[in-house]
Amino acid sequence: MARVDVIMPQMGESIAEGTLSKWLKKVGDEVKRDEPIFEISTDKVDAEIPAPSAGILAEVIVLEGQTVAVQTVVARIETEKGASIAPVASVPAPSAQVAEGAPPDVQSTPAAAAASHPAAAARTSSAPVAANGLEERLRTKSSPLVRKIAAEHGIEIAAMQGSGIQGRVTRRDIEQFIASGAEIPVMQRPSMHAPGGAEQHAPAPEPWAGDKVEAMSKIRVLTSDHMVAARRTAAHVTTLFEIDLTRVSRIRQKQRAAFEAQTGQKLTFLPFIIKTVVDTLKQFPVLNAAVSGTNIIYRKQYNVGVAVALDWGLIVPVIKHADDLSLSGLTKSLNDLADRARTKRLKPEEVQGATFTITNPGVFGSLMGTPIIPLGTSAILCLGAIEKRPKVITGADGEDTIAIRTCAYFALSFDHRIVDGSDADKFVGAIKKALESFPDVAL
Repeated sequence: MARVDVIMPQMGESIAEGTLSKWLKKVGDEVKRDEPIFEISTDKVDAEIPAPSAGILAEVIVLEGQTVAVQTVVARIETEKGASIAPVASVPAPSAQVAEGAPPDVQSTPAAAAASHPAAAARTSSAPVAANGLEERLRTKSSPLVRKIAAEHGIEIAAMQGSGIQGRVTRRDIEQFIASGAEIPVMQRPSMHAPGGAEQHAPAPEPWAGDKVEAMSKIRVLTSDHMVAARRTAAHVTTLFEIDLTRVSRIRQKQRAAFEAQTGQKLTFLPFIIKTVVDTLKQFPVLNAAVSGTNIIYRKQYNVGVAVALDWGLIVPVIKHADDLSLSGLTKSLNDLADRARTKRLKPEEVQGATFTITNPGVFGSLMGTPIIPLGTSAILCLGAIEKRPKVITGADGEDTIAIRTCAYFALSFDHRIVDGSDADKFVGAIKKALESFPDVAL
């Protein structure tokens, strides 16, 4: 009789912990090797984790909603079918007030309580931390993303007590701190950032009789925190253009059947738009840049994030080095990332490193939108519904006629701290010109 430990995997070098969001199997169930048995959420990505061995799920150690360090044993699999199964202690369901969904018995210890709530951690942590120990690295080093956000806002991570393992400051901690508007006592806030402080949170709404109360999912909490922090960080302005996609539509229709037969990939408008956007970013590098305190980082990579709507939230996989890909390559990469996003098979690095983002609510019928700029970038492009519209067309002889054209609204939200309105308008104007004269070449 043998048992195999199932551990919390490390989903990337900077990931120190993960939240077990859902068990896909229950104690006593038979599992196959590499069959998904539970789902996890990190500050980078949601993923399904496969079984390391075939057998029977004999013991569940970490419950749904708990956040634990990587390499923690979360369950055990009995590798001999029919062998005895260890009983699982009955644990009360976590209440809505318990941070990270940890069960009451886990929170009964000061260390666990400190890991679950930053304020509690500040009260219970009194022992000095070794300067070069694991605790210090986890707490002050944190992840590259957290350090980047802290640097942009003049925040000293060492002065914070986070909710992660050993007080590690997570992305959620620092974004909540920024969103709270609290004063920063340790470093001079860069002058380019608006001062925090005055805004107060309104009282939380109370449920009424007959209302349904449901806790946010992990991905919804992370999305909420990120959107609030992003909205407060950048100086948001949106410019709107109507673009005639008739030429692109004809090229797509002409080559669609042959392309799909040859590649097995569905050909949409989006690869044409991504290709054009990347080419135009090279002409306007400030749209492919990021603010770092009082510095501007001009990215030399062109990594395009494309928002994908899921049944359980929103995720933005990233097409890396998009400037190296042809229309065919962009189509394959786009379809692959979208498919794996919907089946929770993305790797953490595949949702990181975007230098520019495209969101496409037009597929749901939206005519236009004013999207929030993701942290660490200077712009996001929103694509409205592509539809046929009557337009006035001037012929070669100067005569005006009404024609049916395939059009869409393109809305660019840009960070006015570093992007001037004229540059934003020139950027979208160049995209408009390129799409309306797209070359009819073989894909």
